[in-house]
Amino acid sequence: MIRAPRCLLRTSVAPAAALAAALLSSLARCSFLEPRDPVDSSLSPYFGTKTRYEDVNPGLLSGPEAPWRDPELLEGTCTPVQLVALIRHGTRYPTAKQIRKLRQLHGLLQARGSRDGGGSSTGSRDLGAALADWPLWYADWMDGQLVEKGRQDMRQLALRLASLFPALFSRENYGRLRLITSSKHRCVDSGAAFLQGLWQHYHPGLPPPDVADMECGPPRVNDKLMRFFDHCEKFLTEVEKNATALYHVEAFKTGPEMQNIFKKVAATLQVPVNDLNADLIQVAFFTCSFDLAIKGVKSPWCDVFDIDDAKVLEYLNDLKQYWKRGYGYTINSRSSCTLFQDIFQHLDKAVEQKQRSQPISSPVILQFGHAETLLPLLSLMGYFKDKEPLTAYNYKEQMHRKFRSGHIVPYASNLIFVLYHCENAKTPKEQFRVQMLLNEKVLPLAYSPETVSFYEDLKNHYKDILQSCQTSEECELAKANSTSDEL
Repeated sequence: MIRAPRCLLRTSVAPAAALAAALLSSLARCSFLEPRDPVDSSLSPYFGTKTRYEDVNPGLLSGPEAPWRDPELLEGTCTPVQLVALIRHGTRYPTAKQIRKLRQLHGLLQARGSRDGGGSSTGSRDLGAALADWPLWYADWMDGQLVEKGRQDMRQLALRLASLFPALFSRENYGRLRLITSSKHRCVDSGAAFLQGLWQHYHPGLPPPDVADMECGPPRVNDKLMRFFDHCEKFLTEVEKNATALYHVEAFKTGPEMQNIFKKVAATLQVPVNDLNADLIQVAFFTCSFDLAIKGVKSPWCDVFDIDDAKVLEYLNDLKQYWKRGYGYTINSRSSCTLFQDIFQHLDKAVEQKQRSQPISSPVILQFGHAETLLPLLSLMGYFKDKEPLTAYNYKEQMHRKFRSGHIVPYASNLIFVLYHCENAKTPKEQFRVQMLLNEKVLPLAYSPETVSFYEDLKNHYKDILQSCQTSEECELAKANSTSDEL
């Protein structure tokens, strides 16, 4: 007789009627937004943090649930003993703020149509009129929530990782999974969808139970780790709430590259150029990305821009990420020290347990956060740093920059630390090795072209962060006569 895995389902205390009502409510909201077959756009590589995961990993288009094994992954006598993953939430709806801006732009186009009768001077139906009639289906309740495509992102990621690391994601380890999440609903829901993907891996064809009834339980909220930036007073004061911190972003909005786009879009949509601003241009651009990512539809919003426009708008988005989450200010990355140290505490504990021939208490740690969680951490580690800072004035010089947020932190992006134990090691130091994967591809070390490091060497390289970076000190506001440091 085949035995079911132990305690995979706990007795539910929720009444059946309440569960049915919750299910119907969920279906009512998402059934008409089911993702379709992937649709491509020439603009797709330039959507920055609104980029689809499959645009970074195009191989997923043909087999989104099939694992792709990077040939650089360790194998043979080295066995993975722990995996620590930092995962951005899946595809989401626009925020309420973005939806309001889209309504403003849509109203501008409709007003234009009422003035000129809905046609161009030649009598043909122009793009502006088509957009005025294009259904504006976004609603206030959506406000950044995870969409069905985002749940699919997470379920498929779970299936791929479980297949890639079967020993770590074994049924025996299921009850020892540890999940941490940001309090934002899109992250909580991403963690839940990931668990549903694991259920599908263990029980193909069977519908998953409620996450609360699974043995490992739902993800635990920890904003001090996943939203460390909200708990860093220095960052909040000197960057988040500082009107001058994003000087280069605002300067680029009024620079020649953006002015050219204003003129082109005004001519295309037949609206006065003075009625447009950078925020409206950006929301039009991102609406193309949202329609693609959420509904699999290439909407007329995509026809407003060409690739040259897309490159400029990508740079505008990257400027914001650079100065607010990346290398622009030291506090951006130093505020993530606690998260970095937490990762290594997990790895340390696994090494210690393995050395004592004890079972690894937490073989898989999954942490669900944001692009704003991943970018500072990668910057802290020294990744994607260009020789010159990104500024409002060096767009052309930065055409081949390393810091391209859409290639680093698309929806469902993930940074994974894999700890290996190597049986035939000649010395104790050689027993434990680490590899990192970014978006399921092996990530070379920030300080070397090598793709694997002895764990002890990796710790030594980041000794300053692990030993000297104290969040309480890093995030303490400077004295009144001090100034913020700018790179």
